[in-house]
Amino acid sequence: MRRTTVPPRPDWQDQAVEAGFEFHTFDGKPYWDESVCYRFTLEQIERDIEGPTTELASMCYAAVDHILGSDDLMRRFLIPDSQWSFVRQSWRDGDKDLYGRFDLAYDGNGPAKLYEFNGDTPTGLYEAAVFQWLWMEDQVRNGVLPKGTDQYNSIQEHLIEGFGGIGIPDRRLHFTCVRDSAEDRGTTAYLEDCARQGGLDTKFLFIDELGVDSRGVFTDLDGDPIDHMFKLYPWEWLFREDFGRYLATSGTTFIEPPWKAVLSNKALLPVLWHMFDGHPNLLQAYFEDDPAAASLGQDYARKPLLGREGANIQLVTLDGSRVAPGPYGEEGYIRQALAALPGFDGQFPVLGSWIVKGEACGLGIREEDNPITTDAARFVPHVIEP
Repeated sequence: MRRTTVPPRPDWQDQAVEAGFEFHTFDGKPYWDESVCYRFTLEQIERDIEGPTTELASMCYAAVDHILGSDDLMRRFLIPDSQWSFVRQSWRDGDKDLYGRFDLAYDGNGPAKLYEFNGDTPTGLYEAAVFQWLWMEDQVRNGVLPKGTDQYNSIQEHLIEGFGGIGIPDRRLHFTCVRDSAEDRGTTAYLEDCARQGGLDTKFLFIDELGVDSRGVFTDLDGDPIDHMFKLYPWEWLFREDFGRYLATSGTTFIEPPWKAVLSNKALLPVLWHMFDGHPNLLQAYFEDDPAAASLGQDYARKPLLGREGANIQLVTLDGSRVAPGPYGEEGYIRQALAALPGFDGQFPVLGSWIVKGEACGLGIREEDNPITTDAARFVPHVIEP
């Protein structure tokens, strides 16, 4: 694994707009950065990323079964008591999930270490699945990258196949997200396109446009019932909405399913460590009130249970601490063994390893000059060297 500079395509912004990548720049600063790329060997991808990711996914599914069987853990995961039956029933019914992203620390020498699992509403998808592939094809065609260069990336093929087999009898799927996020809207639009390629009919509405009829059935702006819905909106937020009381009785099936609520919570990390103590891809992790947390000593990462985009993560060391600002933390924290991101030319990359239907299928990388990856991180492409 190495980081190298690469001449950017002179018209990449125009190509991004043409390809539908509207959020390539935030607040005047490029989010997509093709002036550099990370290069891997095939062995590094297969041995240290792809194989372990599929194994981590299997471990997470086992953890779901364990968590949903424990009232104490349901409380630890902040699932409202009123939603327990709803969440548990979705698992018993075998409601199908679609995708997720494992965030890994890796420096080219295994094993990769799991930072967290974004199992409910992961973003960074379009740029990983599509735009970095287009970049690679152009750069090979332009002679910037040698012939035979490859990329760990079959995300789109897996998504299309996943939507095709998701089990929607009438083949109609509504999509929703928040109104004021270009990234969320772009991610949802991309997934909607994949669903159509998978043979589904789709319809979009913003989450604030969701209606409820007199029977407690969710409806769209045309008054049509929403039987199946993909929602890029976290379960912990849905539970708090006024319409949350209708979730269990509405008759709607959701992607991601309700049981995914326990895979988007940092409380998953101590549960995984408890179940798979010593696994090479895991870091020691404990609930903050667990006496065993003292075993981490004076160096550890402190993470809020429901934090996002690195917000409120604190890196504690004997020499002091570094903390990212944000609105989270009142819900409680876990502590995780400190495994610093590797530094490449003053930048700290985190690897986002994607799964679809439980199978590892691609990689996206975000980096910034901060050992805590925040919403200011840039997306940079990667290749597998010939």
